Amino acid sequence: MFDFVHRRKRVVQVIMLIAVLPFLFWGLESYQNQDGEDYIAIVSGEKIHRQEFDQSLRNRYHAMRDAMGDGFDIAMLDDPRVRASVLEELIQTRLLNQEAVRLGFAIKDSQLVSALQSVPQFQQDNEFSNQLYRELLRDQGMEVVRFETNIRQEMMRNQVIDGYLKNGFISNTVAKNIMRLSGEKREISSVHIDPAQFASKVKPSNDEIKEYYGNHQADFKRPEEIQVEYLVLSVDDLAKNIQVSSEETKKYFEEHKAKFGQIEERQASHILLSAPATASNADKEKARSKAEELLLQIKQAPQNFAKFAKEHSQDAGSSDKGGDLGFFGRNTMDKVFEDEVFQMEKEEIRGPIQTGFGFHIIKLSAIKKGENINFDEVKDEVEKKLRRQKSSKDFGEKAEEFRNIVYEENESFQLAVETLKLSIQKSGWISRAGGKEPYFNNTKLLQVMFSEDAIKNRNNSEAIQITPDILISVRVLDHKPAAMLSIAEAKEKILQILENKKASDQALKDGKEKLARLQKGEKGIVKWAPNQTVARNDPKDLEEDVLRAVFKAKPFSFPAYVGAINSQGGFSLVRISNVIKAKLPDEEKIKLFGKQLQQQVYAQEELSSYLSAVKQRSDLTVMRDRIEIKE
Repeated sequence: MFDFVHRRKRVVQVIMLIAVLPFLFWGLESYQNQDGEDYIAIVSGEKIHRQEFDQSLRNRYHAMRDAMGDGFDIAMLDDPRVRASVLEELIQTRLLNQEAVRLGFAIKDSQLVSALQSVPQFQQDNEFSNQLYRELLRDQGMEVVRFETNIRQEMMRNQVIDGYLKNGFISNTVAKNIMRLSGEKREISSVHIDPAQFASKVKPSNDEIKEYYGNHQADFKRPEEIQVEYLVLSVDDLAKNIQVSSEETKKYFEEHKAKFGQIEERQASHILLSAPATASNADKEKARSKAEELLLQIKQAPQNFAKFAKEHSQDAGSSDKGGDLGFFGRNTMDKVFEDEVFQMEKEEIRGPIQTGFGFHIIKLSAIKKGENINFDEVKDEVEKKLRRQKSSKDFGEKAEEFRNIVYEENESFQLAVETLKLSIQKSGWISRAGGKEPYFNNTKLLQVMFSEDAIKNRNNSEAIQITPDILISVRVLDHKPAAMLSIAEAKEKILQILENKKASDQALKDGKEKLARLQKGEKGIVKWAPNQTVARNDPKDLEEDVLRAVFKAKPFSFPAYVGAINSQGGFSLVRISNVIKAKLPDEEKIKLFGKQLQQQVYAQEELSSYLSAVKQRSDLTVMRDRIEIKE
C-alpha cells in the first residue's frame, strides 16, 4: 500500500499506453469467457477469439488514421499484411504471458500500486485519486480486479522483454563513429526551384491527354458506391430521453463532491516497523516496543524525523525519501492510518499506530484545504452524468432487443423504430473507402454493407457494435457499381496530372543544369538564402533527401554544391560552405551511448530472435481463413 513513491519510467509508459486502449476497458473478460468456435488461433491451448482480433484491428485503424491524417485509406486494413501483423501481435502477447509464467515472474502488489499511481488519467492535481480511479473504471464498465489483472500481466510481459533489451554489447569504436557522424555539422545555404514557376509555360496537347488516358485507364474508375438507411442505438441518444429529479441530482453531487471540486488532502510522512497480520504476537510486540522507543527519540528531535525514517523505516517505497508519502485524500490509504492522519494538527507527530502492515509513527507535514464548488455551477454536468449512467444500465437490455428486431424483421426498420423510439437516418453516397458521416469508416460495417447479400437482397444488416455503447444496423437503398470514367469526365484530372508532371520535369531540368554550372565554378546563377548550420539530427527546414545529399558529399574545397529532388517535385540546390567536425564526449558518455544504441538496435534483434524461438516451440494453430488472410 505504501510502496508507491518509486516510479519505473518504462513501466509507466507501458501502462499509460495500454490504459487508453479500448480493449483494456472493454471485452477482455468476454474474450476469455466466450463459448463456441469463433476463434482464429490457438496458442498452446489458449484461444484468440475473432472479437479480440476485430478490436485490435480497430485499434490499428485509429493509430494509422491518427498517424497518416488525410492520407489514410481504410482499405489499407484489408491488406493481408496488416491483418497478419495484427494477428502476430496478439500471438506474441499470448506467448509472452506464457513465458512470464514459465519463468516464474511475478509482480508485487507494491509494484502494481506504484504503476497505477503514476497514470495521469487517475490523478487529480498531479496526485493519485483512488475515488477517480474507481469511478473511471466503473463508468467504463470495467471491474477493478480485471483491470489490475490486465496491468499485472502487461508488467510481467515487460519483465520478459527487459531481459533482452537490457543486455547485449556494442563496441566503443562503433559508438564513437556513430556519435561523430551524428554530431557533424555543415554550414549551408540553399535555393529551391519550384515547378509552379513553369506551370504557365506548359500546356498538354489533346493527343497527350488521350495517350495518358489510354495508358492509365485503371486510375480513372468511379468507385463502387452505395446509399443506405440506418438505425443507431447509443447510450448518449438514450440519455437524452431520460429524466432525473432535482433530488437525485443533489444527492449525487453530495456523494461525489471530489469529482467537482478539490477535496481536502494531507501530506504525511511515516516510519513503519513491519508486523503484518500474519506475524506472531511476539513479533508484533517486539515491533510495537521498538516503535515506542523510537517515538521517544523522535519527540526529542522532531526536526530529524526524515533522518530517523531513512535509518529505521521498513517501508522500502518511502524510507529513502524521509518517509514522505506526498499528498493524499480520503479512501486512499489504510483506513486506520488515514483516520489518524485526518485528525492530526500540522507538524504533529503520533504513534505507534497499528495497521495491517505493522506499527507507524506519523508526522503531518501539510494540509491542503478542500475547495467547495457551488451546486448550481455544476448542476448541468451532474444531470448529464446521471442520465448517462441510467441509460448505460438500460442499454444492455435495449441492445438485445435491438439485435433481435433488426434480425427477425429484416425487411424493414419500422418495428424497431416503433418499439425503441428510434429515427431512421439516410446516408450520402459511400465507397468502400468509407463515407463522411459518422460510423461509416468502421471496417466491419463497411464489409457488411458491401457484401453481396446486403446489395442484392436489401435486408437489414445484423446489429454491428461500433463502440461498446453504440450499435448500428443498415439497409442498402441504392447501389452504383464501379465504372470507367469517360475521357471527357477524366479530362480535367488528366490535364492537372500532365501539367504538374511537365512543370516538374522543367524544374528538374533547370535545377540540374544550374547545379552543373555551379560545380564548374560559375557565379551569380541563383540567389542563395541566408547561411544556416545543419546536422543529421537538426535538419532545420531541409527535407530528408536533400539533407542526405548534403551529408553524402565529401567536399575537399569550399564552396561545394549538391542538389536533390524535393517533395514538391522541384529541385533543391545547396551550397556547402564549411564542415564542422563533432567534438566527442568523454569515454563514460561514449559507453553510455553504446548501451543506449545496443538497446535500440541489437537488443531488439535479440528479442525478435527469442520470440521467434518461443513461437517455434509452442503449439500454434492459426485459422487464417477466418480472418481472410491470404498468403
